[in-house]
Amino acid sequence: MTEAANSSHADPVIEVTDLVTHYGNTEILHGVSLTVDPGEIMVIMGGSGSGKSTLLRHLLALERPTSGSIRLLGRELTQMSEFELYALSRKMGVAFQGGALFSSMTVGENVMLPLREHTDLDEGTMEIMMRLKLEIVKLAGFENLMPSELSGGMVKRAAFARALIMDPALLFCDEPSAGLDPVVSSGLDELILRLRDALRMTIVVVTHELDSAFRIADRIAVLDRGELLALGSVDEVRNHGNPRIQNLLNRRFEEEELDPEEYLARLTGTAKEPTR
Repeated sequence: MTEAANSSHADPVIEVTDLVTHYGNTEILHGVSLTVDPGEIMVIMGGSGSGKSTLLRHLLALERPTSGSIRLLGRELTQMSEFELYALSRKMGVAFQGGALFSSMTVGENVMLPLREHTDLDEGTMEIMMRLKLEIVKLAGFENLMPSELSGGMVKRAAFARALIMDPALLFCDEPSAGLDPVVSSGLDELILRLRDALRMTIVVVTHELDSAFRIADRIAVLDRGELLALGSVDEVRNHGNPRIQNLLNRRFEEEELDPEEYLARLTGTAKEPTR
């Protein structure tokens, strides 16, 4: 039984309500609502252009929505000041797509960077914490290597170690398996499951990798064209009757249907400016 099941009575760690976002004249997210429970692995899944990366940026408070509510760890993000958001960010870890390690720093220096920026810990303490996190991701002894000396999977693991260094309550993972071979990808899946079970961590994973999503998810949110098509368990999503979901799961191309008036407005540049 997962930590999420044991904590079903607890308040959600994340609560998104009627989230709407525009880029210029284009509405990207159309009233998305979802919750993430304590100790849960929530996978946000969708194809290219589905809106999943936009949703992640909102959850990280990197962008402001047009309308709607985002509550994270009991705080309303849309009403917080930059200083309050900065303080809240210390409770979140992010493993970015591609790792995003600084090439001029060693692995250990990359992992310790959040400690240097956010704490007044002495060097010895930071080094112990860094080595502990590298142990967790199975990179013990690699702290003096440069990122260029690591394989793709090792770079992703080092990124996880950096995301964990502040012992966050909430971990975000952006396409953790992208570009990796199946064996390395499976190892990252095991790492995510171990983090949930051993550290009782709440984890949000954004991915388009179906095998990984089905393996690690407690629940899956399926986005398509900015709409939340489904939110449920792996079996519920697998057996969902929506043809757009089945097209995604079975990798079937779907021709987009355009409204003639909307298409003409897009061509002539006369589409209505959204209300913000």
